[in-house]
Amino acid sequence: MRLLATLAALTGLLGVAFAAVGAHVIHDPVAAGHAASAAMLQMVHALAALLALTMLPRRTGRAIAVMFIAGAALFAIGVDVHALGGPSLGPVAPIGGTLLMLGWTGLAVVFATRGPHA
Repeated sequence: MRLLATLAALTGLLGVAFAAVGAHVIHDPVAAGHAASAAMLQMVHALAALLALTMLPRRTGRAIAVMFIAGAALFAIGVDVHALGGPSLGPVAPIGGTLLMLGWTGLAVVFATRGPHA
């Protein structure tokens, strides 16, 4: 759990860093908006991963946290590389988005069937 909590915190840190890049380095307003969206998504999912780790049973919380952390990383990398003028990374962002949706689905199922702290 310590490793995943650390990775979640670093995900939040990277979200703040990429928000700064979007605000101060990327001059194209559309690309800067994409970078800002990816940064916000990282920060929100860092908190969601920490929520899963602290409120859910150990194995379930870890699985959902991994989906949030990996999904946020893949999504943000795909969007940020493109926003910085790099090549499209193909399905990286959609795979990340899919992992995020699976994480939220898992969280909803656990809360609906067992509630938090189950």
